Amino acid sequence: MPVTPFRIRWPDQSEALCYSPSSVVTEHLDAGRTYSLAEFVHLARLALGQASERVRMKYGYACSSAMDQLQVIEEDAARFHEWPGATVHVIGFGR
Repeated sequence: MPVTPFRIRWPDQSEALCYSPSSVVTEHLDAGRTYSLAEFVHLARLALGQASERVRMKYGYACSSAMDQLQVIEEDAARFHEWPGATVHVIGFGR
């Protein structure tokens, strides 16, 4: 269950390095692809939720870091809800 960081670009062109405790994030997001804001947040919820569950299955407890990352993504995304056509670009995986 390799830790898989991923870098994104928000609609204001700021970048963020995000954390996933599992490579499952690569099953939900594609490097180099641009998503609508809503779709990105939805896929991040799925990916980080599954990543946390994989940790639970292996170690017996959920991954709080995955849930913390999801909270950061949701809070950051909230800044752009009023932006028409807001998109998030997944730059890639790794550091």
